[in-house]
Amino acid sequence: MSSRANPWSLPRPLMVMAPMANVTDEAFRRMFAECGPPDVFWTEFVSVEGLLSPKGRGALLVDLWHSKDEHPIVAQIFGAKPAQFEEAAALIADLGFDGIDINMGCPDEAVGRQGAGAALVADPARAAEIIRAAKRGAGGLPVSVKTRIGLAKDQLDEWIPALLEEDIAALTVHLRTRKEMSDVPAHWELAPRIAALRARYAPHTLVLGNGDVASLAEARRRAAETGIDGVMIGRGLFGNPWFFSGRVPEIEERLERMVSHAALFEKLYGNGTSPRGGRLKNFSVMRKHFKAYAAGFDGAKELRAELMETETVDAVRGVVARWIKAHPEAAA
Repeated sequence: MSSRANPWSLPRPLMVMAPMANVTDEAFRRMFAECGPPDVFWTEFVSVEGLLSPKGRGALLVDLWHSKDEHPIVAQIFGAKPAQFEEAAALIADLGFDGIDINMGCPDEAVGRQGAGAALVADPARAAEIIRAAKRGAGGLPVSVKTRIGLAKDQLDEWIPALLEEDIAALTVHLRTRKEMSDVPAHWELAPRIAALRARYAPHTLVLGNGDVASLAEARRRAAETGIDGVMIGRGLFGNPWFFSGRVPEIEERLERMVSHAALFEKLYGNGTSPRGGRLKNFSVMRKHFKAYAAGFDGAKELRAELMETETVDAVRGVVARWIKAHPEAAA
């Protein structure tokens, strides 16, 4: 078990990394560790049922790989069966994490059909059982929850207190409903209401907001204006491992960092020789990152088109070197 401090005892407002499937892997997080870390790192979410399956465990442990430079770090899990959470939490505690987070907000239909993710909004009693089971298995690690405001906005005053009454360490609320997905602006106007519910039901639980935050300055402003304890950032991190430092790098530095990201991804997952074993990730996962790193400057469209065709870091390195040579102003 990690000897690190409780991530929820850090100074506020907390600025934390959102868990994102096929995004927040070790390669992604280590870019932030080098360029400016968040207050708390998060893993991709992992199925408790798969993690406890002899067939699935080896594959899913890959999603829980992390380095000594990524602390404090919280492992996020999802599922529908309380007993599985107790066993999975014990396994995660042994892997050296600093906290365990339960996903009760994923809107994916496949996750919902299992009775997991946002489907738990419709079953507060089972959600409470899951939290209690995770606490039993966590061995003293703090247990937190990430959710949405409800299946509809009028559920907020019932759903949020149901979670707060379980005395969780932290509650992160994506400020949209399950049905809204990410198709409407996040309802930051509801954040003060959630903070008030926390004050009433669980004063010691930290509350974080999530949704549509594009800069560190905006995150700090949201926390100050709404009375919450911190902000979780998701899409705003794409292509920007400097987000938490507040730095704005020059184009050449961005592209060099993109190459470093691709190199580490290939080393960890994509070259077939990982000493850690487990399922390797396809290099095509990097394409979403290429789109984000190579954006917002003259010639970016043509650069992205070439990057989309690459299958190795050597190819990425060659494309970037040729582009910089053809655009000397980028290095000025």
